[in-house]
Amino acid sequence: MRYKFVDHTADVAFEVFGNSLEELIENATYAFYDAFVYTEKLDEDRELEVNVEADSPDYLLYNWLNHLLFAFDTEFFGGKNVKFVKVEGGEILKATGRIKGGTLKPEIVKVEPKAITLHNFVVEKKNGRWYAYVVIDI
Repeated sequence: MRYKFVDHTADVAFEVFGNSLEELIENATYAFYDAFVYTEKLDEDRELEVNVEADSPDYLLYNWLNHLLFAFDTEFFGGKNVKFVKVEGGEILKATGRIKGGTLKPEIVKVEPKAITLHNFVVEKKNGRWYAYVVIDI
C-alpha cells in the first residue's frame, strides 16, 4: 500500500508508506494530487522539476509538499505521474524529482489545499519501512 487517507474533521490527512525515503516522497506526491485533483482528467503535457533541501527527513518531505502546493497555487500545475525522486544524504538532505502532469482547470480540482501543516506531522522509520503522517489545511 502506497498511502491511505485518514478521516479528519476539517482538513485532509493521509498516511504514506515506502521502502525508502525516495519511495515515501514519491507516494506522498501521489497522495497529495489524489486528494485535490481528479488526476484521470489531467493531461500530461507539462513537467514540474522539484529540488528541495532540509536537515532531516521530516522537513525534506515537508519542503517537498510545500513545493507541490506552491506549483498548484501559482503555476496551476497538477501532477499525474512521478518520473523519479532521488535523495542525496549528508549533513543536508537534497531531494530532486520530476513530475509529469498538466494545467489545473476548475472542473478537475476536488478541493483547494491551503497549507501543509506541521500538526501531527511525522516522518519515521517503522519496522524497516518509512512512514509519514500528513495533514493539509483546506
